[in-house]
Amino acid sequence: MPKAQRVGRFTSAPARDRFLQAYDVAMGAWPQPRSEVDVHTRFGTVHVHRYGRTQGRPIVLLHGAAGTSSNWYAQVAELGACHPVYAIDTIDDPGRSVQQGVVIGSTDNAAWLDETLQALDLQAVHLVGWSYGGWLACALAIHQPERLASMTLIDPGGLQKVPLSFYANVLLGALATLAPRRTRPWLGHVLANHALVMPPEQLAPVMLAARTWRTNRPAARRLDDDELRAIGVPVQLLVAGRSSLLRPERAITRAQQLIPQLRAEIVPGVGHGLPLENPALVNQRILDFIGSGGPASADRPM
Repeated sequence: MPKAQRVGRFTSAPARDRFLQAYDVAMGAWPQPRSEVDVHTRFGTVHVHRYGRTQGRPIVLLHGAAGTSSNWYAQVAELGACHPVYAIDTIDDPGRSVQQGVVIGSTDNAAWLDETLQALDLQAVHLVGWSYGGWLACALAIHQPERLASMTLIDPGGLQKVPLSFYANVLLGALATLAPRRTRPWLGHVLANHALVMPPEQLAPVMLAARTWRTNRPAARRLDDDELRAIGVPVQLLVAGRSSLLRPERAITRAQQLIPQLRAEIVPGVGHGLPLENPALVNQRILDFIGSGGPASADRPM
C-alpha cells in the first residue's frame, strides 16, 4: 500500500498494548453502567461506548484528532441523565477502533459514520463534534444527513484552513509537559492548552499516542462554501475565544453567511479544550439546543 494511503497504526504491538492499558484507565472516569460494542463497517471495526437513558433522542459524540472517547468524561454524566449517549472512537485515530481500509476525504468519512449509526439503529441523532470531530460531523451532514436531527460543533475543523500556529501550539504543549508540574497551570494558561492541566490518567493516552501512533491522514480541510450551504440540519457553533485552531470572529462570520440554520457563540477566555475547560457551559448549551429544537432564537452575544 502506498505510504500516503496507509491506515492508522501503532509502531508495535507492545506500544498498542501500553496505549490500550492507559486508555482503559482513562475511560474509568466515565460513569457506570457503561457498555461497549464493536461495529463492523467497510473501512474497519468502529468501537462505541454507550451510557445513559434507554429512551429519548440519542446524542453521539465525536472526539478530536488523536483523541478517544475518554475525552468526553466531563460531558457524559450530565448528557446521559436525559438522553442515550454514544461516543465513537474515530476509525483512523488511536483508540479501540481498528482501521482496515483506507478512508479518503469527506465522502468516505461520512460513509463509515453512517454505517456505524445504521448498525446501532440510531435515528434523529444529535451529533456533537469537537475539533476534527466537528469536521467529521459536517461531512456526515453534507453527504449522509438522513439520520441527523442537529449538530453541535465545538471549535471545529472545516471553517478555516488549519493554521501553522495550531501545530506550533501542539508542539509547545508537548514540550511543556516536561516542565515541573507546579508550572504547568501557568503554561496551560499562557498557551491556552488545557491538556497541561488534565488529570494524569487522562493525559497518559494522549502522550502515548503522540509517541507511538502513526497516520498519514491529512488535516481537516477547509470546507468550501457550497458544502457549508448544503448543511440542512440545525447547527450550534461554539468557538473558543482563545482558540488555536480558529480565528473566532472570522469563523463565526463565515458560518453565519453560509450555514442556513445556525446558532453561534464565542466563549471568551477559553482555548481549544473548551469542553474540558468549561464543561458546565458546554453541557448546558448542548441540552438547551436539543431542547429548543434548533436555532430559532437569535445568535448569542459575542
